[in-house]
Amino acid sequence: MNWLKFFVKKAFWLNVGIIFLILIFILITVFFSIKSYTRHGKTFPLPDFKGLTESQFQNFIKKNDLRYIIIDSLYLDDVPKGTVVEQVPKAGEHVKKNRKIFFTINSWTEEQVLVPNIMDYSLRNAKVMLESYGLTLGELIYIPSEYANLVLGQLLNGKHVEPGIIVKKGTTIDLLIGRGLGSDITPVPRLIGLEKNEAEHIVQRVFLFLGAVIYDQTVKTTEDTLRAVIWKQNPRAKPNEVLNLGASIDIWLTTDESLINLDEWENDEEDAENEFRNELL
Repeated sequence: MNWLKFFVKKAFWLNVGIIFLILIFILITVFFSIKSYTRHGKTFPLPDFKGLTESQFQNFIKKNDLRYIIIDSLYLDDVPKGTVVEQVPKAGEHVKKNRKIFFTINSWTEEQVLVPNIMDYSLRNAKVMLESYGLTLGELIYIPSEYANLVLGQLLNGKHVEPGIIVKKGTTIDLLIGRGLGSDITPVPRLIGLEKNEAEHIVQRVFLFLGAVIYDQTVKTTEDTLRAVIWKQNPRAKPNEVLNLGASIDIWLTTDESLINLDEWENDEEDAENEFRNELL
């Protein structure tokens, strides 16, 4: 048959052999191309970058066709600032060119944290909160108070520190802790005409505290709260009026200065004198 004669011709097998050789050549070329592209078997051990700054390890990275990313930073007191503290892959691991190296760098600046508001927290909860913010619990200063084992103040270097202030991580915060009402007494200080912060300093000096803080309808903005002054207090600063150490004073604040009675103290003195005279009669 004609088709059978075709397959037995010498030219047919010659063409088949040529095609087969071409296929083998293509496969070999592709194999070595892939091997060359992936640099199969061509690896080198990664050096230890710890202690180097970014400018110091950049030359090695570039020279060996590597890539890098700084993925994190932290602050360690005993490590030079700006240097590598951790790398992935680890030193000694074999890598190929174009491998990406991940670095953790020691921060150039000390880590900063916020001081939380732990006023009116129990001592146990205050300690947990301070630690969660990266702060250290310092000295516990027990003072007379209506509430035992309650945080009544937070101090930094002996001074009152407001919540939200940014400080160095690990900063020590001292706490004023209530120990119940004392048997000692103190005269009620006059707070009329003072701003809230001024009143706080005065009552704390005589081991008293501010209780309710009530703003009237004239106080509408944050700026108003800062400039508002006390126009009423309970108990009043009357002659012979005393409180147990650790007690609190409620205050009312306003921006309307016409509400402030600057003669209150004198009026109280007159009332006390009249009461004394009536008792004598």
